[in-house]
Amino acid sequence: MTVPEVVIRTAVPADLEVVAEIFAHYVSNTVITFEQTPPTVAEWQRRLDDLTGQGLPFLVADLNGDVAGYAYAGPWRPKPAYRHTVENSIYLAPDQTGRGLGGALLDALLTRCAQAGMRQMIAIIADTGSVASTALHKRFGFAPAGRLNSVGYKHGRWIDTALMQRALTTDHDG
Repeated sequence: MTVPEVVIRTAVPADLEVVAEIFAHYVSNTVITFEQTPPTVAEWQRRLDDLTGQGLPFLVADLNGDVAGYAYAGPWRPKPAYRHTVENSIYLAPDQTGRGLGGALLDALLTRCAQAGMRQMIAIIADTGSVASTALHKRFGFAPAGRLNSVGYKHGRWIDTALMQRALTTDHDG
């Protein structure tokens, strides 16, 4: 697969309108996110501020000046003992899938999370019948970590989630 000329960079406020549009597509038309109302640009701004304030990455795939996708890592759970574990989110513009952008975003996200001192990354993947997200994560060293059956209900159906996990470092000191 050929990766187009893409720059993976830190998201800035000017990117958030396109980020909101990309995510709104998945909220409205798919079950890969359990969100049912697309967040506003203002909500995305709060998310960007919150994540970067915690030293966590929020990245975009910039393809010739246009945002073609985004990825970020957020806290896995709010309890303090989980502070070194993050959950990833990766979304591509619907017309940009299958071009290697997800891999470019995930690769950069893994690196930046490790640099930020994170130790584990979790992926929660809605079981939609498509193997693309699972295959992407496997390519980057994620292993199955569990399955939650019928935990989401959207668009008239129950949806399972698969959990995958990857160590970002072998250093286990907290």
